[in-house]
Amino acid sequence: MSRSIAIIEDEPAIRANFVDALRRYGFQVQGYADRRSAIAGFGSRLPDLVIIDVGLGDEPEGGFDLCRELRARSATLPILFLTARDSDFDIISGLRLGADDYLTKDISLPQLTARVQALFRRLDAMARGGDKETVIDHGKLRIELERMRVSWNGDEVPLTVTEFWIVHALARHPGHVKSRDQLMREAQVVIDDATVTSHVKRIRKKFLAVAEDFDGIETMHGAGYRWRPGSD
Repeated sequence: MSRSIAIIEDEPAIRANFVDALRRYGFQVQGYADRRSAIAGFGSRLPDLVIIDVGLGDEPEGGFDLCRELRARSATLPILFLTARDSDFDIISGLRLGADDYLTKDISLPQLTARVQALFRRLDAMARGGDKETVIDHGKLRIELERMRVSWNGDEVPLTVTEFWIVHALARHPGHVKSRDQLMREAQVVIDDATVTSHVKRIRKKFLAVAEDFDGIETMHGAGYRWRPGSD
């Protein structure tokens, strides 16, 4: 049975475009124009994954409110923000409310689909349990690959899917320099150098939020980044 996806987007043309596109990938997709119609449409059964815009009609923060309501109903429902709002404040707000990923609307459909499939893979891994979990441990860093979860000294670091793959690319070979092009390939995104720099900046902020002395990611000027050997 195909997975069900709900898209909550107040712009009719954008909503219809994503609904049609994801249906072509084999998903069952339902679109909603606002928070209230989505909640009514879900009834007693939630979809398998939800894609939400932040601003919904007359509710500038409606997407955040919907994320909060959905996370209260299910701790494991994959929730993905797809929005034009790309400030650090909005991204952190969305992730702190329990979203699994935060993307901007300039993302291509193949990239969006890759993110959706990655979230479903994580959901499947969580359902199977941790007996086959692939884990990378480097000092205080712990990466649970199938669950796409990163923690530092036992505290979970709330990374988006893109940020997770950047950390994974750096930390699996400490001391090896990764260029921005290599990080893009391993994170399965096509973005410019400045955006890679912004991702790394946000990753550092998130680690620093759980450990003030974090210095695990080192900038190698003119070459890229590396996970600092022995950072523990």
